[in-house]
Amino acid sequence: MQLNDADFIRYQRQVQLSEVGEQGQLRLKHSRVLIIGMGGLGSAVSMYLAGAGVGHLVIADGDIVELSNLPRQILYQDKHCQSSKATIAAQQLLAMNPTVCVRAVAQYLEDLQLSLEVSMADVVVDCSDNMQTRQQVNVACVEHQKVLISAAVTGWQGQCMRFDFRQNTTPCYRCLFPFEEIEEGNDCQQGGVLAPVVGVIGTVQALDVLKHLLNLETNASLFSHWNALNDHWQHLTMAKDPNCCVCHTEFKEEKHA
Repeated sequence: MQLNDADFIRYQRQVQLSEVGEQGQLRLKHSRVLIIGMGGLGSAVSMYLAGAGVGHLVIADGDIVELSNLPRQILYQDKHCQSSKATIAAQQLLAMNPTVCVRAVAQYLEDLQLSLEVSMADVVVDCSDNMQTRQQVNVACVEHQKVLISAAVTGWQGQCMRFDFRQNTTPCYRCLFPFEEIEEGNDCQQGGVLAPVVGVIGTVQALDVLKHLLNLETNASLFSHWNALNDHWQHLTMAKDPNCCVCHTEFKEEKHA
């Protein structure tokens, strides 16, 4: 298959890159990405992926737009308040790029539906804002051996994690955070957040997704932390927890026995 003339014009600057080219742009066009959470991170991720021409986006969020969301959740406007985030986000993304397919899931994903959506995705992007959801998404991605790009932001701090569960040696989210809840005051609702910090981390997530879809070599298990106050990045290779109840081989075998 080849790009049509309109695609060449729209994606000209990307196609010029030797790491992308026509074949890379076609890979993006035929890729499917699941984005869980359409708040500040999800806004940034989805806009860049739609703009880049990722052909199939599934966006899931059961929340509605509120006035306090608007400074950092840049997909939305005042007129969208009290409307479904997923529904409005799909409309906004299609207005940006009508050549992509966007499917809105206007509810929180869990259990069988979460498992089904993860199984159909090439990459899963966790943009949720709570530990319980992150742990559930992690379990589903481990079970279906998917690539997971997870991130979190609070205050002036942001972190982004990349997991490639196609590799058995890859640690999982629970290896790093072996608990279900975060401490009170350690999320953006309690501790506050500056909008551009969310945008930077969401952009990093989008970049990681595109690099994976373009088959560019990346570290399969990298933890990146950014302190926006002093503009300091720290990159760490994550280690697998041999006693992890999610990704350790013995536990996985017991689940499928």
